[in-house]
Amino acid sequence: MTGEAPVFARAIGIDYSGAETANSSLKGLRVYMADVGEVPQEVAPPPSPKRYWTRRGIAEWLVERLAEDIPTVVGIDHAFSFPLRYFEVHGLLPDWPAFLDDFQRHWPTDADHTYVDFVRFGTAGNGAAREGSRRWRRITEERSPGAKSVFHFDVQGSVAKSTHAGIPWLLHIRRAQGDRVHFWPFDGWDVPVGKSVVLEVYPRLWSAGYPVEDRTPDQHDAYSVAAWLSTAAADGGLLKAMKPELSPPEMAVAQVEGWILGVPWAPTKKAKPTAKPAAKVGRGSSGGKTTKAGYVNKNGQEVVQATDLPGNDHNQVVYVLRCGSCGHRYGANGSDIWQRKCPACGGGAAGLAF
Repeated sequence: MTGEAPVFARAIGIDYSGAETANSSLKGLRVYMADVGEVPQEVAPPPSPKRYWTRRGIAEWLVERLAEDIPTVVGIDHAFSFPLRYFEVHGLLPDWPAFLDDFQRHWPTDADHTYVDFVRFGTAGNGAAREGSRRWRRITEERSPGAKSVFHFDVQGSVAKSTHAGIPWLLHIRRAQGDRVHFWPFDGWDVPVGKSVVLEVYPRLWSAGYPVEDRTPDQHDAYSVAAWLSTAAADGGLLKAMKPELSPPEMAVAQVEGWILGVPWAPTKKAKPTAKPAAKVGRGSSGGKTTKAGYVNKNGQEVVQATDLPGNDHNQVVYVLRCGSCGHRYGANGSDIWQRKCPACGGGAAGLAF
């Protein structure tokens, strides 16, 4: 900031959802808005046959609000970027605007009729060329209790689907608004006076501080974000939260990875050395370690998820595996996972349909 602190007049809180498609009416998408210092009110979607917001509808509504001459702070509940390790593995420059373009080309989750899982499992886009490991975490996630990796799908509290569904819409808003909107901290830790700002939030940081009343969990999360931003923009707490206590190298990394507003500084804990447990190699049941998502066998084949489809071995179901070398996805019996080789590049048997 050039001598002056930005003054915001309006606060918007959005609880996001990565379910279904960009045009699906989703009960989990909620929007609350307030004049700074006031109590937020829920914003209903424009009149239409659809009862709830769609991701496309929220993005278009935000473009309209951010075009107004009202400096606004917008908090959205999904990650805006990926861990630095993702950029390194895929040979990408540590440049957030370029990342947005590259991600949308590979994960076109803003397209009609496209689920996140369609890209995950190879029926749309080219997600196999831009995947990450759930072991990769951003600095801000390491310092936020309960925050999960942006690649940790299919678990309670996961932000992975919301993130993979929401990032293309950040690109949409950025293209529509140009330099009228400041995406924090990618465009800088300081917000120029008169600009609106869009930033990543984690409702759990604040939701316990507000009575739930008659709101659903999704409504309460969006309300809590808008309420905290409304109050903090009025009393100076927002500007303080936008200045996390990070070293210069950490700040540089966070301008690529992004930062969750309100996550405090804390020294990164060094992991204690532990012995890697030996993998089970027996023909275990579906509850064995070899069938858990994330398990990697001796041939570099990783378990992605279970399906409800019957396998072709006795009492087995089909699991989706991914080759660590070429990214090929295929189905396999749970009993075969420990010894599977990739059918595309490793000479393994043909995979099962999934």
